[in-house]
Amino acid sequence: MGDILNRSEESGSAAARFIGAGRAVVELAEMSPAEVFLISTPDEHIAEYCRALAASGLLRPGDLVLHCSGSLPSTELVSAKEAGAYIGSVHPVKSFANPAVSVETFSGTFCGMEGDDQALEILRPAFEAVGGKTFAINPQAKTIYHAAAVMVCNYLTSLVEIGAQAYLKAGLDRETSMQVMEPMVRGTVENIFNSGTVAALTGPIARGDHSTVSKQLAALSDWNPRLGNLYRDLGATALELSRLQGTASPDSLAALAELLEQK
Repeated sequence: MGDILNRSEESGSAAARFIGAGRAVVELAEMSPAEVFLISTPDEHIAEYCRALAASGLLRPGDLVLHCSGSLPSTELVSAKEAGAYIGSVHPVKSFANPAVSVETFSGTFCGMEGDDQALEILRPAFEAVGGKTFAINPQAKTIYHAAAVMVCNYLTSLVEIGAQAYLKAGLDRETSMQVMEPMVRGTVENIFNSGTVAALTGPIARGDHSTVSKQLAALSDWNPRLGNLYRDLGATALELSRLQGTASPDSLAALAELLEQK
């Protein structure tokens, strides 16, 4: 492990202690040459700091510069490539809410990667050596790729929070709401990955139950129009899955489609 340039010497030293190696520095000019440079700034600063690295004289032909952003392609590092380095991007598909736990549970994490072939020849075995499962990403669709992770991870959290708020509206306290939701959410996730999204869909749209959907949509819209719109938009995707299930009648699905399209 080489040098660590962070927002402050204190945070750099804390990072070195967490890693168990490395030397904290406070200026780019203090860094030593290295074969691999990881730029782990917020996304909006990746290109900026890469340009600073490229202008520093530290890069040598054949060095590797990478970032771990899920939403930006490796071309954000083009200034390093122009300086003779190989560039790449590796995005571990994992929630890093607790760094220590994330390190302990990293094995088996899927890691999307793209970049120069020479960079991937180094990055692929390096991440696989620590348990990563690597796969290729189309860099031109990187933002959509990352949006998928946001929706199934971050927005799943948002949906659970909305469910809790709805249960609170119905008179449950938060603790009870979470207890009620937990087996349902866990069971649904297991069904999705055991049987697929089509087979996992249950509820009124899967049954073609126009009356229940209509009442729920009206009640949510009266309580919170924003949540009514969300119910409608998510219902449209559920309707597509219901059609694929083939259980509900075509007439009931057509009626539901008309209801969900009303604004």
